[in-house]
Amino acid sequence: MAEIILNVDVRENVGTGGARAARRAGSVPGILYGGDKAPVAISVNEKDFRKSLYTGKLLGHLVTLKYGEESQPVIAKDVQFDPVTDRPLHFDLMRVDEKQTISIEVPVHFINQDKCPAFRQGGSLEIVRHTVEIVVRADHIPEDLIVDLAGHKLGDTIRISDIKLPEGVEPAIGDRDFMIASIKASSAAKAADEIEEAIAEENAIAAEAAADEVPATEQSDGE
Repeated sequence: MAEIILNVDVRENVGTGGARAARRAGSVPGILYGGDKAPVAISVNEKDFRKSLYTGKLLGHLVTLKYGEESQPVIAKDVQFDPVTDRPLHFDLMRVDEKQTISIEVPVHFINQDKCPAFRQGGSLEIVRHTVEIVVRADHIPEDLIVDLAGHKLGDTIRISDIKLPEGVEPAIGDRDFMIASIKASSAAKAADEIEEAIAEENAIAAEAAADEVPATEQSDGE
């Protein structure tokens, strides 16, 4: 089963007023939905919720919801935060079966930048997707997808086919080999290259002009 347990209470008062009342009481309001049951307004003690949240294994993972003696597996789909205080304001839980196949987004992490020659040449990583939606069984959701940058060169594009997906994991987008990131020359490197090219061009023009000029003394000696 899941590593995290959320002990919830059912909220009788729904809507904005009910959510505010839950926050004043030291809880985080939420909603439980999915399956063949109607949505239920719930709340969790804020201190306990924060502890679970800061483990990094709450959002987007299989967790256990407990209400009294009852328990069921759920997926924490979303958490809303106060933009100023960063306090959790609301959360969404989705009912699932542990063996149910679901679609869910997981983060993409990049490793071995120090082993990528492109970065020593002034390259920079341009990330197209920070998360990728995958299709996977609820009890096999990976923590993340790993992109190994070792050996990549300037101009390389990294696509979903370049990622070694865990067993049983498939991308939700299956009809194309979509891009995850690319390695491009940084603006500073580009500027340096442009300056070098300009200097080389000026030197070539100057050398050509010098070769075309014949000194007057040499002309008189030859007459």
